[in-house]
Amino acid sequence: MTESPATAVAAVPKGVQRWLPLFLIVGLFFLWGAANNLNDVLIAQFKMAFVLNDFEAGLVQSAFYLGYFLVAMPAAMFMRRFGYKEAVVVGLVLYGVGALLFWPAAQLRTYGMFLFALFVIAAGLAFLETSANPLMTVLGPREGAARRLNFAQAFNPLGSIAGVLIGKHFILGGVEHTPQQLATMGAAERTAYYAAATHAVQGPYLCIGLVVLAWAVLVLVMRFPAVAAPHVLTARATGRDGALTRLLRDRNFTSAMAAQFFYVGAQVGVWSYTIRYVQATVPGTSAHAAANFILAALVCFMAGRFVGTALMKYLAPVRLLLAFAAINAVLTLYALLYPGMSGAFALVACSFFMSVMYPTIFALGVEGMDDDERKLGSALLVMTIIGGAVLTAAMGAVSDLAGIARALSVPALSFVVVMGFAWRRLPRAGGAGA
Repeated sequence: MTESPATAVAAVPKGVQRWLPLFLIVGLFFLWGAANNLNDVLIAQFKMAFVLNDFEAGLVQSAFYLGYFLVAMPAAMFMRRFGYKEAVVVGLVLYGVGALLFWPAAQLRTYGMFLFALFVIAAGLAFLETSANPLMTVLGPREGAARRLNFAQAFNPLGSIAGVLIGKHFILGGVEHTPQQLATMGAAERTAYYAAATHAVQGPYLCIGLVVLAWAVLVLVMRFPAVAAPHVLTARATGRDGALTRLLRDRNFTSAMAAQFFYVGAQVGVWSYTIRYVQATVPGTSAHAAANFILAALVCFMAGRFVGTALMKYLAPVRLLLAFAAINAVLTLYALLYPGMSGAFALVACSFFMSVMYPTIFALGVEGMDDDERKLGSALLVMTIIGGAVLTAAMGAVSDLAGIARALSVPALSFVVVMGFAWRRLPRAGGAGA
């Protein structure tokens, strides 16, 4: 990111004063990774606790990613006006409050309140994602900015793995009855079972909420490197000649938004319904056991990020994006045509090839922008995460009509869209990095 007066570091603290702020911001990448992938567990748990069909269970992701869509631009405007640190604190407070709302939602056994709590968490994450990346670039010397940011991003899949482990052992760890067993229960016994399944989320989310709010306090009281006042804005965001208008007229940028929309939808859809797919196509598999496939997928995702980064030394990122999107289109079609254990392994393998897509599309989208355009462009690209809400719900609808395996046609088509974006950018790759 090119530094402007609004992001220039005025002073770089040394020793502990420098590393403590860095540690706090790196922790954010871990925290939002955990929140994102706990949703994959929640879908399975809420489907059981509230007796939902696949479309209704998919609303977990719809509520979550709707928060990103609606809050990303306000978060960017807040960041431009008040600063990076302040946006981080607001994001953490929203995240923590949303997690704490799981307690009354479970007490009331109200699915709608759970969806609202997830929306609040997502609003907080929208603030964090639009502020943490640029803040990492100013927490130290300018020449080390890229290295610090890559270091921080490595903690995101670690947080994702932690989220799945928390969900697997503390949410999905209870007794799981089949529909046939439930049918033989009395009304009181069945109600008690559903209540226990709902209350299983209380403890984990209470702990998460308290940790996140404590993190917000630490960020608030920590003395960060001095940054020039961000509220002194030198360029308009809107209007005929504003940065936002220029972005929306840029076909390269808008095509990146479309590719990101479909990529995020594919990623969230594959992960959200992996547990459902395994249970439906490998009879007798419990949700607890099926969660191991999500865990394996996240390990593949993390491995793919490191391998993909290494490959970019020898292969243009846009070409790697094209190849990986094509491979994933084949893998999802295989899982569609050959449901069962081999199809489940194909879905796990998808995560390896999805790993480079978000940052590569992002980098190609903001390539060549000035600082103000990059900030607003980042917010617009975060807004495209709404694809996770739209396409996951679409997968649920297809699953209810034609079965979970055929619902994989949605991510398969999405990867074809990403292929088209990469193909159109091939002549203009020009060494763009990811």
